[in-house]
Amino acid sequence: MAKKSSDPKPRVAAAKSVPKAGDGRAIRTPLTQNPHAIRDTREKVLEVAIGREVRAFRKKLGITVADLAVATDISLGMLSKIENGITSPSLTTLQALSRALGVPVTAFFRRFEEERSAVFVKAGEGLDVERRGTRAGHQYNLLGHIGSNTSGVVVEPYLITLTEDSDVFPTFQHEGMEFLYMLEGEVVYRHGSNLYPMKPGDSLFFDADAPHGPEQLTRLPMRYLSIICYPQSSAG
Repeated sequence: MAKKSSDPKPRVAAAKSVPKAGDGRAIRTPLTQNPHAIRDTREKVLEVAIGREVRAFRKKLGITVADLAVATDISLGMLSKIENGITSPSLTTLQALSRALGVPVTAFFRRFEEERSAVFVKAGEGLDVERRGTRAGHQYNLLGHIGSNTSGVVVEPYLITLTEDSDVFPTFQHEGMEFLYMLEGEVVYRHGSNLYPMKPGDSLFFDADAPHGPEQLTRLPMRYLSIICYPQSSAG
């Protein structure tokens, strides 16, 4: 039997449709990142790896190439060649750059032949873990985890299962963003003061800092994917 929350005045959120132009065509919002872009084939060349790090550290400090040239007594032309991976800087040059940028010399080599991790999980072989909702009878199956990585973001993909023994739990609240995708069953999912009736194929993407969770278990058993992401600096 479906279990309901005692909230007397829930507000069902209206489905947000894709914005359309006057002629009925969908308006496409351009993405800032090209998912099909191919990295420079020279990325594993040491000079290119060093140059990318120098540029990244300089931009992080908010200084120009001219500012860095003054701080290191290295010419603009040489700095340009270093950042573009055209020349191999000497150890003395790297030491000058490390002092000016406030990083150890080894920081310039961190992306050179750096290992890129991947996690493959066979069907049914995810790791059962305990989270806050476990006490309410929610089963969490972690489908993969990569800790320290080059993106600076931690992503936790879960397969969540709710059964007749599960209870509602609309009070989750944590840092980061979360994406839900319904696979089986039906639920009314709360996010803040809004309720979203969800069926297989429906998805919900939201700021996880607001209280959220299943408000009404409409049809059981229920399974959905929950993908949580948050800054690597807040992990643990």
